[in-house]
Order: sequence, then C-alpha cells, then structure tokens
Amino acid sequence: MSIVLIRHGETDLNAARVLQWPDTPLGERGLAQARALGARFAGSRPAALLSSDMTRARQTAEAISLATGVPVRESPLLAERNFGVLRGRRFDELDHDPIRDERGPPEGESMAQFRERVAHALDWVRAARREAGGDVLVVSHGLVIRVLLAEHCAWPDSASPPEALSNTSVSVLDPEPPHAVRLSNCARHLDAGIADSGRGVVGV
Repeated sequence: MSIVLIRHGETDLNAARVLQWPDTPLGERGLAQARALGARFAGSRPAALLSSDMTRARQTAEAISLATGVPVRESPLLAERNFGVLRGRRFDELDHDPIRDERGPPEGESMAQFRERVAHALDWVRAARREAGGDVLVVSHGLVIRVLLAEHCAWPDSASPPEALSNTSVSVLDPEPPHAVRLSNCARHLDAGIADSGRGVVGV
C-alpha cells in the first residue's frame, strides 16, 4: 500500500508566474494534463482519492475520479500556502521571494503556520488511508508536496527532495512513517505536447 502525492495540472496563471487565487481553474494544457493523469490511473482502484479544495486541484482529482470511479474527498488542509495580499501579483515583479519568506505576507500564512497545517494534513491523509485500507491518492499543490517530501519523508542516501515539481507529477511514499520515498516527481504520463515548460514557479 502507498500514499501517492500528485500536483495539480497547469493553470494559465501558473504558467504566467502569478500568485494564484483559490478559484483559479486549470488552463487548456492543464486539462489535457489531467486527462493524461487520469489515463495513468485508469484500471486501478485506489482505496481513496483526496484533494485540496482549491479549484485547480479539485479539477485534477475529478479527472482521476472519472477514470477510476473513486469519489473525491476534499479538505482545505491540502490547500496551497496562502499568500494573502500578494495573490494576483506576478512573481517576477515582486522585490522579494515570497515563497522563501518565513514571515509570510499580510493576510497570508507564515512558513511556521503553513508547516503546521501541512503536518495536520498528513495526519488526515494517514487516517484516511487506515480507514480505507489501501492506496490513497492525494491531489495537492507544489509547496505542500515539497514540505511533505522534505520534512516528513525518508530519502535514500543518494537522493534528495526536488526543488521543482512538474504539473501532475506523481510521488509515491510508503504508507507509514518514516514514509520512504519510492518515486518522486514522475510525469511520464505527459507527452512533449502537454508537458509544462519548466518556467512556472512551484507555489504560485
């Protein structure tokens, strides 16, 4: 059994390097990525499918649900870090890197608050996996997955958490602590025509 972490598909704002609103939908390429992701899991029957309640993650999870027949369960615990008043701003126009800012912007989350929420999210995922008794797919966001991989997982000596995560990338963990990483940032389901450009900033 495994916990499978999945980043949402691409949005137009993601590709434009804009700090996004919660209701930002997938763009045309993101929808194609979500369909390819669904095809990757078609024929499998995960025990549970969990998702952030943000639109881009929910749409991605719905593509998996359509392919597998497993309903989506949502939680705000899996949402991306809240960038408060910076939402809607272009990352490249800011005079600092808000993603690495420990303090957090006004009306947003500090990194301490965000890390605490991600830890609670992992507790919720573990409980859902125990209840379901099988593989659990978790659709979330770049920074959430980065914190999980970097701070809550065990890596082989020769490996380390990725700095960037591709849209709809798949990472597979052992279901129990220390959550050994079996696969990381895998987007083999995306062909060259729909793979992301690599310009997007994980977390925006």
